[in-house]
Amino acid sequence: MDRSSDKFTSTYSQLLVILSGMHSQRETRDRPSRARSIFLHHGGVLRTKEALRLGIHPETLYRMRDSGNLTSLGRGLYRLSDLPPLGNPDLVTVAIKIPSGVICLISALAFHELTTQIPHEVYLALPRGAEPPRLDHPPIRLFWFTKRVFEFGLEAHKLDGTQVRVYSPEKTVADCFKYRNKIGMDTAREALKRYLERRKRNLDALLEAAEACRVSKVMRPYLEALV
Repeated sequence: MDRSSDKFTSTYSQLLVILSGMHSQRETRDRPSRARSIFLHHGGVLRTKEALRLGIHPETLYRMRDSGNLTSLGRGLYRLSDLPPLGNPDLVTVAIKIPSGVICLISALAFHELTTQIPHEVYLALPRGAEPPRLDHPPIRLFWFTKRVFEFGLEAHKLDGTQVRVYSPEKTVADCFKYRNKIGMDTAREALKRYLERRKRNLDALLEAAEACRVSKVMRPYLEALV
């Protein structure tokens, strides 16, 4: 092979190296932009496992975290930092980390504005036999419901772009009477009173929920006194 051929081969090899470097730099620059698009497509919040499964490189994820572009909502849970503040951060975090659970009792009362109490932990229902979840933050209080009680009165609400499962107002009131020994009868009575003051109350639905939770006999005297 003559010198001209050697020179051409050398130049071509150098060009490939340069193009490869440019491509690598462009790919590195594009990674955060692509990762942001993926986050936005999923409501701005992703777990680490989901982010990696969707194609976000681990280095990109941690670089975005370290640069302040991502905010940690808990271990392995991230949210885009420039989005509006979460209106219900604890409920959203629990819904993402424990998708099998349902917001119940005092947390559900607060959500439906049926109590004056401010819950300092998230009350969460799980199907009986489910393993206790591990969650560093926020603090949670767990209740295990039988299959029929667990599945009755489920509602799905969109909070901050995330689907959160919460029991209906009627089911929540009935649950409060069912667990009156754990949360207090005063809480159950207040919930019932505030529910009956609502314009859109549904007594048939309330009685159906009481029947499902097997607290009809307990609730009926209080219901008759308030109606």
